[in-house]
Amino acid sequence: MRFILCFLAALSAVPASAERLTLDRIHADPALAGPGMRNLRVSPDGARITFLRGRADNQFQLDLWEFNMKDKTARRLVDSKVLVPNESISPEEQARRERARTASLNGILTYSWSPDGKQLLVPIGGDLYLIDAARPDAPRKVASGNVADPKISPKGRYVSFVRNQNLVVIDLTTGAEKQLTTDGKGTIHNGEAEFVAQEEMGQRTGYYWAPDDSAIAYKRFDEAQVPVVRRFEIFADRTDVVEQRYPAAGDPNVIAELMIVSPATGVQRKVDIGADTDIYLVRADWSADSKQLLYQRQTRDQKRLDLIAVDAATLAQRTVLTETSNTWVSIHDDLRFLKNKQGFLWTSERSGRNHLYHYSMDGKLLRTLSSGEWGIDAIAAVDEKNGRVFVSSNRDNVVDKQIYSLALDGSNAARPVRITKTDGWHDASFARNGEVFVDTFSDSSTPPQISIRRPDGSMVGWLEQNELNDTHPYGKYKSDHLATEYGTLKANDGQALYYSIIKPSNFDPAKRYPVYLSTYGGPHAQHVARKWGNMFDQYMAQQGFVVFRLDNRGSSRRERAFTDVIYKELGKHEVEDQLTGIDWLGKQSFVDAKRIGVFGWSYGGFMSLRLLSAASDKIAMGVSVAPVTDWALYDTHYTEQFVGATPKSDAEAYKKSGVFAHLDGLKSPLLLVHGMADDNVLFTNTTRLIDGLVNRNIKFDLMTYPGAKHGISSRAGQRHVYGTIEAFFKKNLQP
Repeated sequence: MRFILCFLAALSAVPASAERLTLDRIHADPALAGPGMRNLRVSPDGARITFLRGRADNQFQLDLWEFNMKDKTARRLVDSKVLVPNESISPEEQARRERARTASLNGILTYSWSPDGKQLLVPIGGDLYLIDAARPDAPRKVASGNVADPKISPKGRYVSFVRNQNLVVIDLTTGAEKQLTTDGKGTIHNGEAEFVAQEEMGQRTGYYWAPDDSAIAYKRFDEAQVPVVRRFEIFADRTDVVEQRYPAAGDPNVIAELMIVSPATGVQRKVDIGADTDIYLVRADWSADSKQLLYQRQTRDQKRLDLIAVDAATLAQRTVLTETSNTWVSIHDDLRFLKNKQGFLWTSERSGRNHLYHYSMDGKLLRTLSSGEWGIDAIAAVDEKNGRVFVSSNRDNVVDKQIYSLALDGSNAARPVRITKTDGWHDASFARNGEVFVDTFSDSSTPPQISIRRPDGSMVGWLEQNELNDTHPYGKYKSDHLATEYGTLKANDGQALYYSIIKPSNFDPAKRYPVYLSTYGGPHAQHVARKWGNMFDQYMAQQGFVVFRLDNRGSSRRERAFTDVIYKELGKHEVEDQLTGIDWLGKQSFVDAKRIGVFGWSYGGFMSLRLLSAASDKIAMGVSVAPVTDWALYDTHYTEQFVGATPKSDAEAYKKSGVFAHLDGLKSPLLLVHGMADDNVLFTNTTRLIDGLVNRNIKFDLMTYPGAKHGISSRAGQRHVYGTIEAFFKKNLQP
């Protein structure tokens, strides 16, 4: 469900003679945002910065590049089309890419460095290559056949991966391949994350190397008890019947086990994770000295999370710390082990804000590293040598993301040092030693600029200045680029709601304009951010619409008082807040209150339906793409977390949180859109809605996309769906 409509921010178009921004130009090459970079990493030896970059003639085909820190030059290290001219993607890999939101991409999607900084591990087309950084023109294929989740071990002796549901290692000193598990088949999976772990827990791996290469901890799960959903994937020329194990709310989940295996001997040991099998195995990691395995176990109701330490030699266990909540405990990736038995870092929302803490290995709180009326997003890097930790946060402005430095001794817990200076959005990738970091910065009028910086924020040099000049892909459109304004409104409980607004081209305050309101509204997402934006928003403003966004209660990067109000009744407070925004719009002299339309995708699609049902007297039309209509149809971890129950234990909560109990109020024109092979928000959500609308004699328009998944991610599909949305807005609101 963590589908955030950032896709169009990177989309682009072929050179056009017209100066006006068009949908064709947005959806073609080269990217309007300029030469972007993904997966930025500083090599372990600090000599290179590597990244993935789309091609000038196809921004979705990614190659591996490097920037040499010594001579300050960039070159393409690996050409994906030369390495694998005709890439073939297995159904399993396609499903993984859907979970990771990379389904639109081809070529090299990920890579990793060897510990000595001399080699790179590159998967592509189901095969696995080792690339010598000094001689990249001589790649060595080390494995083939549906290879997934490859890694180089921490000491560099092994390459590991999952193939056909089993965990495999290759000893790089001998070249010998060893399959560490043999029972992976049917419903048994080894070294993988199950569907809901990938989709809802941000779990991209199911196995974890000990730092000294001595062992691998891995998840083994059996999905036999997960119900099989028979669904139809309708393509242009065929219909496939797919049997997918999909755990809808209240259904059994997988039964997970935690195993430890020696890559040298293959000896297996099972970790006892408790008698209760109806739990989530959320994360696992090793202490810095490899003597302890620590795993995170979350209860089915998600109100308790335990961090448990396992002695690697004896398998004796102890609970190190426990997090509890009356609503839900959030999952994070901020467990960081310190060397020399100094314990670990851990983030927690127990104070109502997400803050950072330092614990001893036995679970004793040593010090609080951040505090106050703000919270951190995540740990960016730990620099033990200089006694500091770098974090990302919106401390100075909710719509921004900045990098800050905190002292490991807790001396500046309430007053972190801001490292990035320019207001806007900063993503940072630090070197392992913390001596430099790569800063990707943008704001609403500046496409992503990538610089190399010292830990104090001072400039080392440009990696990609991406200056918005006349030669930039967006250069011919920059004079028409419209500014984004930001502000706040108050929810009915007094909390601040952040909004953004783009006023139309040739804005005349004496005129009254229609509104294109883009909503998402769900957990795990921030829709209002001061960064290079969605080109469709810009396009709609240039077409004569006021473009408006508002982050309602429940949205991410806020305090728990802001997020928790949605618990047990999805849609209620989110709709109230969006209507606060709509009421404010209606009072603006430049807005025609009778011509306000809403659009949303995924949770935003659900929001569009709930808004039209609640306020068709205030909303003239709506577009709903891939909506959840009945939360009993959506998966266990996400749904039970926020509805706070199962359909059997609290049917009323599901009724109130869904669409059908409110549908009689839907009077305004509706465009309903869905991909006909969606394996996330199943197409059944839309077919049931169609039936409900027909039974109520509610008229609507429908657009379905054969073969399309949740993101309708093909270039043709994206161009068509946004063209359809534009046409529906213009037909009903007449800008």
